[in-house]
Amino acid sequence: MVLLCGLPSFFLSFSLMFLSSFSNFIDAQVQYEEYATAAISTRWVNTVPPVRLYLYADGSLMRTILLRGIGGSSLGYVGGFYCNGNCTTYVFAICIVAVHTDSGIPARSPSPQVVWSTNRNNPVKDGATFELSPDGLVLTDVDNIVAWSTNTSGKSVVRLNLTDSGNLVLVDKDNVTVWQSHDEPTDSLVLGQKLEKGQRLMASVSETNWPVDGMITLSLNSISLIAQLETNPPQIYFKGTPDLYKEFPEILYVEFVNGSLSWFSNSTSNGIFISVPQASSTQYMKLCSDGHLRLYEFMGSGWLEVADLFEKELSSDCDYPTVCGRYGICSDGQCSCPASSGGTSYFQQVNDTKPNLGCFENVPLSCGASKNQSLLELENVTYFGLKYFSLTEDLMDISASSCKEVCAKNCSCKAAIFWYESERTSGNCYLPTQVFSLINIAQKRFSYNSTSYNSIAYLKVQNVANGAPIPPVGNHTSNRLPVILGSSLGALFAMMILIVAIVLFVQKRDENQAEEAEEAYLDQDDNQAEEAYLDHVPGMPTSFSYDDLKTITKEFSKKLGEGGFASVFKGTLRDGTKVAVKRLKNLGQVKKSFQAEVETIGSLHHMNLVTLVGFCDEKSHKLLIYEYMSNGSLDEWIFHRSSERALDWQQRKKIILDIAKGLKYLHEDCRKKILHLDIKPQNILLDGNFNAKVADFGLSKLIDKDQSQINTTVGGTPGYMALELRSAATVATAAITVKVDVYSFGVVILEILCGRKIFDRSVDEEDMYLLSLFKKKAEEERLLDIVDKSNKDMQLNGPHAVNMMRIAAWCLQGDYKKRPPMSKVIMALEGIEEVPEDLDYDFSARPSSSGAMRLDPTTTTIQPSILSGPR
Repeated sequence: MVLLCGLPSFFLSFSLMFLSSFSNFIDAQVQYEEYATAAISTRWVNTVPPVRLYLYADGSLMRTILLRGIGGSSLGYVGGFYCNGNCTTYVFAICIVAVHTDSGIPARSPSPQVVWSTNRNNPVKDGATFELSPDGLVLTDVDNIVAWSTNTSGKSVVRLNLTDSGNLVLVDKDNVTVWQSHDEPTDSLVLGQKLEKGQRLMASVSETNWPVDGMITLSLNSISLIAQLETNPPQIYFKGTPDLYKEFPEILYVEFVNGSLSWFSNSTSNGIFISVPQASSTQYMKLCSDGHLRLYEFMGSGWLEVADLFEKELSSDCDYPTVCGRYGICSDGQCSCPASSGGTSYFQQVNDTKPNLGCFENVPLSCGASKNQSLLELENVTYFGLKYFSLTEDLMDISASSCKEVCAKNCSCKAAIFWYESERTSGNCYLPTQVFSLINIAQKRFSYNSTSYNSIAYLKVQNVANGAPIPPVGNHTSNRLPVILGSSLGALFAMMILIVAIVLFVQKRDENQAEEAEEAYLDQDDNQAEEAYLDHVPGMPTSFSYDDLKTITKEFSKKLGEGGFASVFKGTLRDGTKVAVKRLKNLGQVKKSFQAEVETIGSLHHMNLVTLVGFCDEKSHKLLIYEYMSNGSLDEWIFHRSSERALDWQQRKKIILDIAKGLKYLHEDCRKKILHLDIKPQNILLDGNFNAKVADFGLSKLIDKDQSQINTTVGGTPGYMALELRSAATVATAAITVKVDVYSFGVVILEILCGRKIFDRSVDEEDMYLLSLFKKKAEEERLLDIVDKSNKDMQLNGPHAVNMMRIAAWCLQGDYKKRPPMSKVIMALEGIEEVPEDLDYDFSARPSSSGAMRLDPTTTTIQPSILSGPR
């Protein structure tokens, strides 16, 4: 759908189509009265009949259910299902239209001007319903999923009214307003409408895209009207503060009145924020996708832009934050990317034919060692809104070198903007966490508060890719290169064959020796050395005797769960602490996993890792004692079949962040890197407050800090295994990195957001494999279809879940080098880090229904995880 922000095409001829159901239209007075109000138990369906269809030449379509004239003018407000574009989806909108005064029917032209809408992030289809009940208004899609509601349950609504100021109002039996659309503005204000503290206008993504990304907003604080980018922290590009504000305690609201956007500290106007042309007809103002606040007025035959309300403060298009997109440099309205340095190109345009879409990094930044990064100097380049950004004392009156040093040491910093009067030894420093449009200073200086400044932008860039410098632009090879490459590759290939043969021989020998040792272990009762080893490992949890655990669990009387390799029982320690005791069986298969669990998690302490209280390693008895997690494992909540166990949006978001923090601790904060190797919902436990903790370290491996990978036997659960593990599933060992856990985490994110398993046999065959379905829906731009809408909160937050799916896709990249470290994942979840735009959604092949590599985690495993879901 299209949401235009600019001069409408009212010089076109417009067509109007009426159905037979319009035959009861008699005169204008009757029409206004008939369509302006509605009583409870009224239900409208997005189809014709029963609603009235108006089709315009610009492609917009309005299925009208409400109509109210504006005074004695030829204009009116209409409410109904609106679309503009391919018209496969709709929003419920209030629009201004021209109306025939003799009939009350909308005129042929101009096209509707949308001034309020409900479900921009969640459009509905043909057949959707809009219903008025005693609980308020509810917009429901054809699949019975709630797309929007007024959240006025229990308010005893009796009537809906569309006022002559375009306000959609719900009143109770005492005629008291219980809800009104003017309290929930979208991107526009009409004459007489207020913008109060706590409210904001929010621009759409673009002029051709309805959904809101929450990036550009206009809001009011106690003293100022502020337009900003909703980054963390926000980046302000306009701030209007009245001269007389100090005489009043605070500004309560601004109101769009004829001739101004005025501010009020009480019921009386105290001053003007922005003056606007006096209206001779109907006006409205709109926060557009490019950040401009424009005023439109109906001028007889159509709508004209009569003012740009930020124009006095922001005289150039270059002053707006998204005029040239991310990393784009604005020069007199023209956009370009940062120039190459030393023959190396660090940025390129998103679209060569559309420079205003911005630039992206050839090599994405990482939070690795700063020695692999540098700061690209752009002289005579500044940043929008510098005068509005708050600076700490340590970023004022510092040198350029100090400014650069602070940015280099801060992973969140993406650039250092330094501006100074005469010498680089003294100036101010701003460190944005996200970089938007930069400004080239034509005169080599810019002015602020009558002072002239120089400015330099230092952009943080990655120096290396895969351990080697980025190749210089235009680097030409000699004619001898093919010969050199050929001979080198031949020698390398021969050496690789020899190495593989040796490795396979050694692995086979080690396997035979391991099997013999394991048989000896089963046949003999002399594992005292092993027991003594675990008892003397520093930092290990308490060692319990088997008799102790029989007492703690009351002879293992209360079973919490059972799997193929263990049973879990509830117990209570002498001090009253509740615990979960896991008794392992099939000892020939669990010995190594038991040792790995005790050695790994026994010495770890983190709020998002399950605590191992103790263990029992007494001859044939192998038991693990964990803290008790009252809400069990995550799979019991996300693979539910009833709404009683459905998690809401905030719970799911918190659980995803908790898992990420646990993995970050394992990968980046421990003395050694720890690979979990079996991240899945069954191994995520939830306490009474739904705090998530990573459990089951039976397959975990340790890597020295200076190692990037480890060669180990292939293990894990199919469906959650990264591609590099799957491809190695037929060989004895594989070289793996911490990125295998990142991949598994991406799968878990999808399962949490979609409320289904990675492989689900209960759905159609083509949709069984979640990653294939994810890829298909991403290509169709219909990811909202697969969001779990098992409760109302998830229905309303579906668009947020769709945004989080991009983080999942980042973690699922087929090339493990393109997956982010968990520290970056956390920053992305918290809104600090941007997810790359060039994600590859072809991250997994569809699993085969036959053969050794079946990707059904419910039926097949390559190497069993024997410690799933302790509770």
